[in-house]
Amino acid sequence: MSPMRRPAWWSVLLTIAGVLVFLRLGVWQLHRADYKDELLRRYAAAAGAPVQAFDAVADQPPMDAYPRVRVQGRYLADRLYLLDNPKHDSLGGAEVYAPFLPSNQQKLLLVDLGFLPGNGTDKAPQLPPLPADVQTLQGTYQPPPGTGLELGGNALAQQTQWPKTSIYLDLGQVAADLHGALYPRVLALDPDPSAIYVRVHALDLSSMPPARHRAYAFQWFTFAIAAVVIFVVLHRRKPRLKRDG
Repeated sequence: MSPMRRPAWWSVLLTIAGVLVFLRLGVWQLHRADYKDELLRRYAAAAGAPVQAFDAVADQPPMDAYPRVRVQGRYLADRLYLLDNPKHDSLGGAEVYAPFLPSNQQKLLLVDLGFLPGNGTDKAPQLPPLPADVQTLQGTYQPPPGTGLELGGNALAQQTQWPKTSIYLDLGQVAADLHGALYPRVLALDPDPSAIYVRVHALDLSSMPPARHRAYAFQWFTFAIAAVVIFVVLHRRKPRLKRDG
């Protein structure tokens, strides 16, 4: 006698469909993890890539690539933005961004000057003045930092004094605040030992890093196994009790 009862057709179909869906979701999560690993590798390799002219990639940067560029122009020195992000050290601090007008251009380029450590208080760090003359900048042309949860609305529009502080940075809101157009990426300046800023840049995948995708993949594969186990348990024949005598 078979240890399994004959299942209804719909239970077989439902189990197969569930297992296939769970497996598909697990494989998709693994593909996303591999994709983001590749993004991180490309970003790390960008540090040693040759420098190219900013104009070549300004409006249409290559997808999934982070070119190193050189650009000449002037800072809007009185229009600084502080991304309140104390992840670099225990004293807090802020990532500092400055609008930059490339020579012979109309759009503004938002420049990531780097991280400025705090002083252990709630006050904003003291910002060194930016040069007013023409500057030649060099760095990685990369996507802006992730916005995450935009709690409290547009903080920039609510402030009247500079520098302006926010817990996220949205290029659309920055453009509206500056009353001008912005390029689609930001320029993260190359490290400079003489700079007061800490320039240790990283691709922002904190909301969903590769490890989390793999954890979700494991979860979906576990669901697939659980569906099979539940099917077997529900259709297993119960052992008959032997009567005495």
